Order: sequence, then C-alpha cells, then structure tokens
Amino acid sequence: MASPSRALEPTRTGAQLRADRLVGLVGRVRELGLLIALAAIVAVVGAQQSRFLTASNARQILLAVSILAILAVGQTLVVLTRNVDLSVASMVGLVAYVAGSILRDNPGFSVPLVVLIGCALGMGLGAVNGALVTVGRVPAIVATLGTLYVFRGVDYWIASGKQVVVADVPQSYRDIAMTRVSGVPTPIIFAAVIALLVAYALRYTRVGRQLYAIGSNPDAARLAGIRSGRLVFGAFVASGLLAGIGGILWGSRFGAIDARAASGYELQVVAAVVVGGVNIFGGSGTVMGAVLGAVLLGTIANALTILRLNPFWLQAISGGAILVAVTIDLLITHRLQRALIARRHR
Repeated sequence: MASPSRALEPTRTGAQLRADRLVGLVGRVRELGLLIALAAIVAVVGAQQSRFLTASNARQILLAVSILAILAVGQTLVVLTRNVDLSVASMVGLVAYVAGSILRDNPGFSVPLVVLIGCALGMGLGAVNGALVTVGRVPAIVATLGTLYVFRGVDYWIASGKQVVVADVPQSYRDIAMTRVSGVPTPIIFAAVIALLVAYALRYTRVGRQLYAIGSNPDAARLAGIRSGRLVFGAFVASGLLAGIGGILWGSRFGAIDARAASGYELQVVAAVVVGGVNIFGGSGTVMGAVLGAVLLGTIANALTILRLNPFWLQAISGGAILVAVTIDLLITHRLQRALIARRHR
C-alpha cells in the first residue's frame, strides 16, 4: 500500500518522465557550457596576465563570490517555484547593519547571539515576502520589488546616516569571515556546505521534488495534493535565512557598514541563477549550476580588474547574460514541448 506522502506526489506519465530526462540532459549541457566558458576566460586572461592563474587569485575569486553563491542558492529555491526575490540585497544590507550596530552599541554582546538574531531577521524578512506572494496573491516580482525599497528604507531609517566601522565590532565577529581552515577562508566553506546540503535536499527529498513539480506545472501540483502555498512560503523563508547568513558574512568580512551595503547586488544574484541554468519560468535547474554561474560572474569581474578595464562593464555583462539565458530557456522549452507533442502523436 502506498504511503500517504507518496499518494500526494504527482503521478509521472511516460511523457513527463521523458521530458524530465530531456530537461536533465539540457541542464547538464548548460553546466558543461559554463565550465567551457570559465576555462576559456581563464585561458585568455591568463595568457595576458600570468598572476590571474595564481592560487592566491583563485582563492580571492572564490572568496569574492562566496556570499553571492549563498544568495544564489536561496534564489534558486524561489525561482524553481516560478517566483523571484528581488529584495535579497536589501535583506543582506539590513541584516549586516543591524548586526553591526548591536555589537557597536552593546560592547561585550554575545557574537553567537548576534548571528542568531541576523538569521532570524533574515527569515522574518523572507516570511514577509512569502506572505505577500502566497497569502496576499501579489506577483512575486511586484512584491519583492516593493520590499526591496521598503527594507532598504528601513535600513536607512535605522542607520540615520551613521556607519559601523571595523573598530566598533569585536575581533571574534570579524573572525567569522577572516578565519581560514587549511588555508581556505571560512566564507568559501560556508558557501560550499550550504550548496551541497541544498543540492542534496532538492535531489533526494520529497520536498525538493515537490518544489520542481510546483514550478513545472502549478495546477497539476495543486491537484496532486501538494501544498503549494506552504512550499512557496518556505522557499521565500529559506531565501531570507540565507540572505541573513550572507548579511552576517558581509558585516564580518567588510567591517565598515552603512545603509548602502550590498546595494544593487540583486542583479548579480539573479544573473548568477539564470546564467547557471535555473529556468526563470520555474521547474528546472540545479544549485550547482547557480553556483557555477556565480563563479563565472566573479571570474569575469576579477578579469576586468586585472586587465584594468572599467568594472561597470560587469553590469552590462550581467544584464546581457540574463537576456541570453532567458532567450535560451524559452527556445529550449518550446523545442521540448514540440518534440514531446510530436512523439505523443506518433
């Protein structure tokens, strides 16, 4: 007899299983394409600047993208459900300033408790987004565009023009991002562990499969008994939690924080996810692809710096990459649909 949890999962037809295999194949091809693009950039830039190929520069790239990768993991959970969270950068900035100001205004305050407060604040902000989308039925792009400005406005209100400087926070707080384990900075380790855990959950747990089902066909998922509202709400809360972790790491790493911290970072997060092969229309993509997208963008940014090119080119590249990736996703989706329809007719 099937268990109740299994009974709630959508029945997979032969056509759906073939579609899943095709989507999985496309995803692997996209990730392989990212690796090829990454190798090409390394080869071209390394031929012009040998220091680009050093181990210390590689470590610097990974350190620079560690927070971006964490945020991309959270964004992946949201995008898989056919939603998007544009407020992640504002959440990072708000958590970073609140955590830093608590330590500045309360000398001797427990650093672990500040970390928990930052994570709880991130989850609370994510819950606001989730409630607007699932309870208020506000389209995610509108809801999170609004909270992007609301959260940033709250940050400016709390900061009131003040700044948290390195001397305001204890060394134990700075050590969160500055410590190295076997020569590897802890933010890189945090990003790797989070990515592996979420990737495992998406691939091997029922909740992970249900998130994909919601994004693939929300109506079918609902008819199959999947509690879409709760899972979408949970995805936003999880994204908020990871934004809270990102905010703690941001404050710990940079020390000097004001209300503008992480401003504009949301474009890079969305770009990393979409370039990494996570379909902006939901239902397909992997965490590892999103992380690869973050590494690719970080490598491009580092290459621009080493080649002494205008760093503002990164914004143009990120925007262009989003357009190209979305166009590719549309073409792939349409071709898959036509192929499956033709096969079904045969």
